[in-house]
Amino acid sequence: MDIAPGGVRYAVAALLTGLAIARRLGRRAAVALGLVGAAAVLAFHRDPERSSPGDGVVAPADGVVSVVRTEEHDGDARVRVGVYMSALDVHVNRVPLDGTVAAVEHVPGGNRLAFSKESEHNERVHVDIAGARDYRVTLIAGAFARRIHPYVEAGDDLARGERLGHISFGSRADVLLPAGVTETDLRVSKGAGTRAGETRLADID
Repeated sequence: MDIAPGGVRYAVAALLTGLAIARRLGRRAAVALGLVGAAAVLAFHRDPERSSPGDGVVAPADGVVSVVRTEEHDGDARVRVGVYMSALDVHVNRVPLDGTVAAVEHVPGGNRLAFSKESEHNERVHVDIAGARDYRVTLIAGAFARRIHPYVEAGDDLARGERLGHISFGSRADVLLPAGVTETDLRVSKGAGTRAGETRLADID
């Protein structure tokens, strides 16, 4: 299985930290603690292959739908679907719908729990994607997520289900669906489980 970029570096750091913390417990305990920490970090950054359906808007993340709401964006009513990723979920994010990257914007902010209301002010990266239907993906840092890693830049052509980026150590990924999509078009509701690149969030023309 592939590992997301930077995952090995974090694993080495976890190994060294474990060895340093456990020195007083003896060599075997130090090695065991370091190896467990490194294995956990590698598992967190796992990057399995996914097979996307041929149509519809797919989930940007593995996890649970934590946000479904309609809001105003640039004068239009737009539906937002947010997926919360726990520590056990895959944290590599995927492209919901074909298009071309129009802009990638980093917005500084806090690091509140990603499923809390306060997370609306967390650090985030907006990826605006233009195509037959324009939309936005937002990668949101959580309480322990201090690194958002987008893989794309303006001008990149993207296909549904392609890797978009990842967030290290807890997070949320939102999709601001294209104008004209309503909550009645959704195939998921709050509490539903999702798989990045595979679960359909909505059927659109």
